[in-house]
Amino acid sequence: MALGEFDLIKRYFAPLAEASSDASVALGVGDDCAILNCPEGHQLVVSIDSLVEGTHFLQDTPADQLASRLFGAAVSDLAAMGAKPAWITLALTLPQANELWLERFSQKLGQLCLQYGISLIGGDTTKGPLSLTAQVHGFVPVGKALKRSGAQKGDLICVSGRLGDSRGGLEGLLNGFPDSRGVEYLSERFFAPSPRVELGLALTDKASAAIDISDGLLSDLSHILKASGAADEPLGARLQLEALPLSEELVSCFGEDQARQWALSGGEDFELCFTLPAEHLPTLHNLPEAIAVIGKITDDADIRLYDRGQECALSGAGYDHFKNPG
Repeated sequence: MALGEFDLIKRYFAPLAEASSDASVALGVGDDCAILNCPEGHQLVVSIDSLVEGTHFLQDTPADQLASRLFGAAVSDLAAMGAKPAWITLALTLPQANELWLERFSQKLGQLCLQYGISLIGGDTTKGPLSLTAQVHGFVPVGKALKRSGAQKGDLICVSGRLGDSRGGLEGLLNGFPDSRGVEYLSERFFAPSPRVELGLALTDKASAAIDISDGLLSDLSHILKASGAADEPLGARLQLEALPLSEELVSCFGEDQARQWALSGGEDFELCFTLPAEHLPTLHNLPEAIAVIGKITDDADIRLYDRGQECALSGAGYDHFKNPG
């Protein structure tokens, strides 16, 4: 007998919701709406992300890897705002109710929800071409959210983790890995981004602006510059290419020049890019993730690249769903 929608929810997602729920959830999965309790003195931060087969992932991608990628991409937005994650809703469009697929997907999602203290509070399922949507909710103290606006001339430009790895992982999956040492690591960075939640929380009252790197460093940094500047006082940036944090695996597989290009414009690393007044840098030495200072905010109204003091040509603008084919 085919698995129906309500049996699907009861079997695979209701137990997950029960395991991950906390006191903030007055009523979760199983009713028309969830009923939620927001902490006093906090604001609710909300974001939504979708993955579509053929656009964001390859056909026959394992279900647990899809759960990791969807979760990491969505929760990364909360990290960029300095929000503490609280809840997630899930919408699945499935070609069929494949029980093995659902088992693997729900198990991985449940592990991640418990790891990050997030409660599944509802969602929807329907039949159609495979697509996955997660809406995440988090809390920030009133007026303390990190925003794209706020950067000022002289602020340091910083990034977390290593850049370009996700794009390298995708390239390897599509066309093969030139060096076997990068297969496991780069594939993992593509399928399982690590949302930098602890870093986002640590940057409260320190960073002047922040964004997660989803469309590529150059593109996302441009968003900060546009949001922080004004028509009569535009902002720019000076980036030092030698300071870009690159993994040994990426360089080994694809060479330093390609690694740098993907670090600038590859996208979907889901690391944080943030601006920081220089006086706050010494206070960040005990962060849970490594950070790199890669440049400074300027008043040049442009992004300029330098390699050991020599200015370089700018190329690569980042990903845009409606400009980039495929």
